[in-house]
Amino acid sequence: MSTEEKPAAAPRSLAEALRGRDDAGLAALLRSRPDLITPVPTDLTQLATRAGTRASVVRALERLDRFALQTAQALAVAADPASYDELLGLLAGDEGDPAVSAALPHAVRTLREQALVWGGDDRMRLVRTARELLSPSAQHPSPTGLGPSVREATAGMSPGRIQEIVTAAGLPSTHDSVSAVTALTGLFTDRTRMSALLTEVPSESSEVLERLVWGPPYGQVTADPAPRLRLLLDRGLLLPTGPGTVVLPREVALHLRGGRAHRVTEPVAPPVEPVPATAAAHRPQAVDAAAAGQAYTALATVEELLKDWDEGGPAVLRSGGLSVRDLKRTAVALDVPEPVAAFWVELAYAAGLLASDGEADERYAATPAYDTWLERPAAERWTVLATAWLAATRTPGLVGGRDAKDHAVAALGPGLDRSAAPEVRHRVLALLAGLPEGAAPMAESVWARLRWERPPRAGGGDGEDLRSRLARWTLTEAEMLGITGRGALSAHGRALLGLPAPKPAPTAEPEPRGPGARLPVHHRPAPPPAPLSPAEPRNIAAAARLLAPLLPEPLDHVLLQADLTAVAPGPLQRPLADMLDVLADVESKGGATVYRFTPGSVRRALDAGQTAADLHAFLAAHSRTPVPQPLAYLIDDVARRHGHLRVGAASAYVRCDDEAVLNEILADKRAAGLGLRRLAPTVLAARADPAGLLEGLRQMGFAPAAESAEGDVLITRAHARRTPPRTPPEPVPEGPPVPDDTLLTAAIRAVRAGDLASTAPRKPRDGAGEAAGAGGGGGELPRTGSAETLATVQAAVLTGETLWIGYVNAEGAASQRVIAPVRVEGGFVTAYDHTADEVRTYPLHRITGVAELAEPADDES
Repeated sequence: MSTEEKPAAAPRSLAEALRGRDDAGLAALLRSRPDLITPVPTDLTQLATRAGTRASVVRALERLDRFALQTAQALAVAADPASYDELLGLLAGDEGDPAVSAALPHAVRTLREQALVWGGDDRMRLVRTARELLSPSAQHPSPTGLGPSVREATAGMSPGRIQEIVTAAGLPSTHDSVSAVTALTGLFTDRTRMSALLTEVPSESSEVLERLVWGPPYGQVTADPAPRLRLLLDRGLLLPTGPGTVVLPREVALHLRGGRAHRVTEPVAPPVEPVPATAAAHRPQAVDAAAAGQAYTALATVEELLKDWDEGGPAVLRSGGLSVRDLKRTAVALDVPEPVAAFWVELAYAAGLLASDGEADERYAATPAYDTWLERPAAERWTVLATAWLAATRTPGLVGGRDAKDHAVAALGPGLDRSAAPEVRHRVLALLAGLPEGAAPMAESVWARLRWERPPRAGGGDGEDLRSRLARWTLTEAEMLGITGRGALSAHGRALLGLPAPKPAPTAEPEPRGPGARLPVHHRPAPPPAPLSPAEPRNIAAAARLLAPLLPEPLDHVLLQADLTAVAPGPLQRPLADMLDVLADVESKGGATVYRFTPGSVRRALDAGQTAADLHAFLAAHSRTPVPQPLAYLIDDVARRHGHLRVGAASAYVRCDDEAVLNEILADKRAAGLGLRRLAPTVLAARADPAGLLEGLRQMGFAPAAESAEGDVLITRAHARRTPPRTPPEPVPEGPPVPDDTLLTAAIRAVRAGDLASTAPRKPRDGAGEAAGAGGGGGELPRTGSAETLATVQAAVLTGETLWIGYVNAEGAASQRVIAPVRVEGGFVTAYDHTADEVRTYPLHRITGVAELAEPADDES
């Protein structure tokens, strides 16, 4: 008995290559291309078919880094199949490139892992769909700049013309076109003979070749070409592709390029360069302090925004979103540019603090979650904003631009979701984490790195690609939010992302010497980006813990000035801040907030139910300086006149015990619009409504108070408008989510079991001879009558044999299963299902047919 194993045969298809993978290899494929698992394929053949569909291949190619994509592009212009050495020659050229040689194994491994390439190193094949997408053609030029091969370019050429070209090139004539094209291809791929042929070409003809060598390879000629072009056409160095059009054959271009498929091969990711130390070197403490200052500003800005919309924000446009006028008004209120105002509005919306109220007259307002958010500590409130920003697919940077239909893109409106935004944000911040502590990146190097990791789609135009714009907005928004400080990643930002500790400042390393030396760091392939995952609770808690000591403590006092102002030297405790917002107007912001007391602001506090004594006590309790006399006089004066006039609903009336005051009102020209007339010595009636009458009298310098139908003073406290409970907007994912380990394990088990069912050999049925057995493994559902099905299943229960069945479920979906029947009764069969790896019960009437599995062949000899 021989124990020697036969060498594994080379796979003949992608499905066979997938069958040769272990579970870890299949898991890597499904993890890198999650669209293949939605839904779970029935077997490996279906998985291979799905992996070769155009949509899936395009998605996979778009997620390759630049060198892996260049490797796939080189395979598309190589022979099919191609060897590893041939691929290395296309990427490294005739002279070779150590960086390419070092990076190519990783690139090929990536392409194999994602099922874009299959076969051994001696017979590598690019998936057919990928070859069709990447191969050069007149309609879709290749990024390599190469044209069609000699065989492709001469496909429609007459045999006589081909023989003329072969003869002019110095080759013996052949008996058929196929051998002639083969001889011409052999000449163009032979470096020695090709060099000798080109030495005979005059310089003016060589100039034509040089203009076409790096692409595009097509050119225009007249019906009577010039002698320099006629020479090239006669020798096949240029081949006609249509009337007036010629092309440089791929083999000729590769010779002129020195064997390189690309003008510039980029095997190594460009490094992210820090800003020179002389321009921006910051201590980590300074970076954290600056970031904490920005974090506090972010909290204050969001609070101010929602406080401004507390009684009902701007109306929702009919098409959705915020109008340009309302955005401008919000920007003025926040004292920021409009793009920055759009960012804060979108951030509050993403965090679930802001939404539309859903009423008939739909307006934006704070949500109930905003009140809960206000009660949390400042550091925790910041983590809510930061985590919402990291996960949001809505992109405020697009506000003000135009969409595909040339409509203006509005803040809070549709059309702002970009699925790549969260991944780009995480990646940019991860690149910042790789810099030395306190170092800010050079923006151009970040853009270059992202373009290498995910090259822009070909034909995207000359403008800035989306990922570069997202990266630019990420750096700006991270600074405003306080994740970075002075351009460098802060400690609490690093903790929020769960990134490793910063690396020490780089030190000079001696260059490696000798053939066996390791390549320096910048010559090694870049590590793949880490998979995107939401912020974990422990990371959020760690970030809040690091940020809390850096935020200023809320103060319980202000400094009253003699010029009717109060200075808050820092953030105020919430009850104090809320009361000051009613009693005074904010005059200026910054490191310290300046409040100004005016008759209107004092009247506002009195309207809210405060008395003069309450205001005096409040100021005395919260001021580190004595209450100035002018402020005390202002409060007493406004309080004395407050409520002297009473306004009620008649439709509206004014009453006052002092007839002289009413006479003064009637005599004032500014009262003409109110439509006043005297009903009694102490009562005036008005055409205006009570609210308009109140406002009109206040503009005339009076301090009226509203009263109820019973004659009591109405206390007009500010009404905080809230929406019904709302959930934050769901991010729009970029394709199916990456499956977790549990789903991968179950999916791989199901795929392998289904593959076993579709490929297991079946015994030939009686009367079918070898024809039935030869069809085993073909994947066709067995067809048997109900009587034969029942008899076969009952026999399998007695003998313990395994059956292959065709089954149609209640939804009409057909599948194949391998089962070991255990019991048959009541029209049902109970069996161990190898496909699902569990015991199941099947109705007999849903089994379309059965077939016995053949005994496995004995490999021992």
